[in-house]
Amino acid sequence: MELSGTEYLIFDVESGTYIENPEQVVRDDVEKHYWLNVLRTVIKDWRLYLMLVPMILIFLFWRYLPMYELLGCFKLDSESKTVAEQYFVGFSNFKSLIMSNTDFWRAFRNTFLLSFYGLIFGFPMPIIIALFFNEIRSNIARSIYQVLTYLPKFMSTVVMTSLVMMLVKRGSTFTGIGILSQMFESIGWIDHATAEAGLLYNPAFFRAIYQISGIWETAGYDSIVFFAAIIAISPTSYEAAQIDGAGKMAQMKYVVLPCILSTIVIMLITRIGSLLNIGYEKVLLLYNPDTYVTADVVSTFSQRNGIDGALKGLSSAAEMMNNVIGMLLVIGANTIAKKASDTSLY
Repeated sequence: MELSGTEYLIFDVESGTYIENPEQVVRDDVEKHYWLNVLRTVIKDWRLYLMLVPMILIFLFWRYLPMYELLGCFKLDSESKTVAEQYFVGFSNFKSLIMSNTDFWRAFRNTFLLSFYGLIFGFPMPIIIALFFNEIRSNIARSIYQVLTYLPKFMSTVVMTSLVMMLVKRGSTFTGIGILSQMFESIGWIDHATAEAGLLYNPAFFRAIYQISGIWETAGYDSIVFFAAIIAISPTSYEAAQIDGAGKMAQMKYVVLPCILSTIVIMLITRIGSLLNIGYEKVLLLYNPDTYVTADVVSTFSQRNGIDGALKGLSSAAEMMNNVIGMLLVIGANTIAKKASDTSLY
């Protein structure tokens, strides 16, 4: 935007001449000494900036430098050559995935379904748990319940999956079938043959086991964000609702949920952004060749083809397609949230 002459000069009545605008003098001085002021700020708060160094190094070595390997998506695989020495083949790896690789589309479908079920059944659970914590009047009881729900998050994936496998394991001569399998058989949900074979070896049960174990592992820990938003609500809002005759359920509906709606929207957008990013660790520990039809996801597909099958270009292309679609989901979810409400990530 062009500035007029009056914004640089003003008329001084006493001297009868034009003098430079004091506000413009300040703006010019700030622009002239901008980097000097930045340096002074850094020197003044050098301890805070020093704490940023580990994070910057982590992002540099584990986020940005590995992007160089994305070139492998467009090159021909060769174990004897580095990525820089391989032949450029364009979008051949992507065409192979889209046109002729049925295993990839099976993995993509499973990835979407597992994530979608996790969004439908797993996302509301932390909100429900946070509402439950908010209604507990005893601080001691609330602390005990919180610790019990947070603990599974601090177990390693190996320990958690080992517990799941013990609960639904197949029958053996020495240990027998798992406790949950025995319970399901006793109430008639499954027959003895299914329990004896092991629920994790039946494709029909993998998704349910994955979702239930995921809720058990993360719901309590994820409720921290929502509980923090709930306790930040002003007590006067509850008092006003009580004066109007609102009970507990009405207070939740008309006070608590509207006040934490912005937090819910932000968390939902970030959850949608990671809709197709299922880590391979848990699936890799739980699945087997018998359950590939419902358990194989993009990350395990890439792991098998990239490491076991030595098809690094194909596996890199699969991961890149998955991440690009995830990015588009974030943009779409954020756009919808911005149009539907005033809350968005950017």
